Amino acid sequence: MSQFASTTIYFVAAAPAVAICIAVLVILRRRHELHRFEGSYRSRDEARKHGTDKARLQYPHIDLSLCVGCGACVAACPEDGVLDLLHGQAVVVHGARCVGHARCVEVCPTGAIQVTLGDVSRRNDLPVIGDDLQAVGMPGLYLAGELTGFALVRTAVQHGVSVAESVSKSRDRSRDTQTEDYAEIVDLLIIGAGPAGIACALKAKELGLRARILEQEVNIGGTVAAYPRRKMVMTQPLVLPLHGKLPKNEYQKEVLVELWQDLAKKHALDIQTGVRVDNIFSLNGIYTVETGLGQYQAYAVCLALGRRGTPRKLGVPGEDKQKVLYSLIDAESYSHSKILVIGGGDSAVEAALGLARQEGNRVTLSYRGGSFSRVKAKNQQRIESAAEADLLRVVLNSNITQIHDDRVDMRVDSSQGTVNRSFENDFVFVMIGGEPPFDLLKRSGVSFDPADMPATEIVKNKGSSLFAALIALLVCSVAIAAWVSVHAEYYSTPLRLRPGLVDHDKLRPSGTIGLSLGVLATALFLWNLSYLIRRSKKLSWLLPGSLKFWMGTHIFTGLLAFLFVLVHAGLVPRRTVGGHAAIALTIVIVSGLIGRYLYAFVPRAANGKEMDLEQLKSRLAVLSGEWDRHGRGFGSHVREQIEHIVDGTRWKGGLVSRIRHLVGGQIRLRKTIHAIRAEARVEDIGREEAIEVEVLAKAAYRMSVQIAHFEEIRAILASWRYLHRWLALLMVLLVVAHIITAVRYADLQWPFLAEGSR
Repeated sequence: MSQFASTTIYFVAAAPAVAICIAVLVILRRRHELHRFEGSYRSRDEARKHGTDKARLQYPHIDLSLCVGCGACVAACPEDGVLDLLHGQAVVVHGARCVGHARCVEVCPTGAIQVTLGDVSRRNDLPVIGDDLQAVGMPGLYLAGELTGFALVRTAVQHGVSVAESVSKSRDRSRDTQTEDYAEIVDLLIIGAGPAGIACALKAKELGLRARILEQEVNIGGTVAAYPRRKMVMTQPLVLPLHGKLPKNEYQKEVLVELWQDLAKKHALDIQTGVRVDNIFSLNGIYTVETGLGQYQAYAVCLALGRRGTPRKLGVPGEDKQKVLYSLIDAESYSHSKILVIGGGDSAVEAALGLARQEGNRVTLSYRGGSFSRVKAKNQQRIESAAEADLLRVVLNSNITQIHDDRVDMRVDSSQGTVNRSFENDFVFVMIGGEPPFDLLKRSGVSFDPADMPATEIVKNKGSSLFAALIALLVCSVAIAAWVSVHAEYYSTPLRLRPGLVDHDKLRPSGTIGLSLGVLATALFLWNLSYLIRRSKKLSWLLPGSLKFWMGTHIFTGLLAFLFVLVHAGLVPRRTVGGHAAIALTIVIVSGLIGRYLYAFVPRAANGKEMDLEQLKSRLAVLSGEWDRHGRGFGSHVREQIEHIVDGTRWKGGLVSRIRHLVGGQIRLRKTIHAIRAEARVEDIGREEAIEVEVLAKAAYRMSVQIAHFEEIRAILASWRYLHRWLALLMVLLVVAHIITAVRYADLQWPFLAEGSR
């Protein structure tokens, strides 16, 4: 039996089992997706109900015209529930939980997502700053870190570095030769020794700036230093000036504070602690900072203060008692006590949980709201589980009315009315936030007027890597076409006559050039498959570069490998394992192109946000009204024809049948458009009117199909992607079989292979 016949028998025998296996996997995959969609719908409804769907400050903006639904952004986001997949694309669920990590931006392979500011037009608690973090209208006065509204340690460090770089660029070098009267005027005075302040001072040191830090507290560390003992602080990998990269995602607060202290000592940073700033003003380009210990002067000032400021108080009788505290540093210091924690944020929830774990404590958490909608998802789950397990008591819709030596009075509101309750108590932790140092900022000239906010830059599509990949592919395809043209005599000759040609030994599949093209195609296959490694959560660290870059190379290498394979095969695939691999590669590429064609039917709005069925129906209703502007019944007649096409496109059966109906509908639409043009000419309809009617007809058909088959379109797209992957796997197996066969039996013309095959 010939090698080809043997291979064919094996292939035919295995094909039914492989096909059934793929079908079962596709069905299971689809069921899993539907279950996920239901969960996403419930999460979005819950977010709208609690008001967490809207942004507090930063917000992920998704361009659904680019989103391919790979889920990389969902997996990368450190915060639970911000993003999810719905109908095969990414959507924002709990927008209020976004704190600006921007990991979604880094991992998106198509550049479809950006983190931007939400609606701040009504926010009067945000200082007005420019892109360089400089207060608008106050040259030389910078803000950094949490004070700007960005709460991440990584962002604070980036802000501090950016401020130092900006000051260095604008620094007047003539100051270096000024008289002794100016010797005490530093280049940069930093208010606050938290993450932003320390990073700013380190970068200033690196750039040769004279910098000084003023810190109100006795120890450095800022807001982080006030965290409870052993609290994990999320930093994400970041780079500290004069130190290098911090590779971990999280550190205990003690580790971070100790690191900052060591760096301050190692680099001799000028830090003065226990200094409270009272006022800041500018005169003749020099800032004067007034403190309880005297005045300090600088050419630039960086306000790296936290937003907490002075702890916010309840304003109730008895709050001045010693048992009332406003922060929790060490939960282990409290045991066998009756403790009340007041607040509904993450700090209050974490404090209540930490105290409840200590021996003998009886903890009550009081919150004036009806649910813990402002906390992180994991904290919400933890507090609910602790309450169900009776580890602590939660009292919602409650307000403290008076604090006594041995008890606390509170008012609890419910649907049945208001009830006054009293709890025995030893300690009260008031954790309802702080009063930011806005008065100091306002006196210093910082504006909080939303009208002064710089115009928000319109979110522009940065584009995907597809265009660059196609341009590179175009150049390569032109070069290959030129090569084929030069050797047209060989490639146009029938296979049986080619051995007699002069170039046969070089251009045949096992010849020097033909084999080289085959090896290059194999290398491109390996590069193409490495995209899967880059997308993997566990293995992505092995490959540098953005996922967007790897997505572009995935497209480029796949199509270029196909062109190399064609030339490698002499433009005529044979009835061999290699020929079967070439056919499989063709099918994989065609399936990818069809998937992109199907993706064009995904409903999208002009602003990049996904449209639900109700929105689509509303648009179609508006569109239908456009027909009324066209007289003589021409528009109505066209609409009837479009509706007839849609009604006739009843999708029945499975995946193949649905695709057939979808493509068939497009064909019928084209025929209808041709008929409309002919009818317009017969009825002497104006050209502009006829063109407008054609545009409306195409839009009406597209939206009607989307409305009638919204979920089916998503199902087709998801199933087709899955099928594309399995076809690619089959192609890879055939390529491996072809390589093994060629190495064992072919007369390869590469010396190191030819010797081994003889």
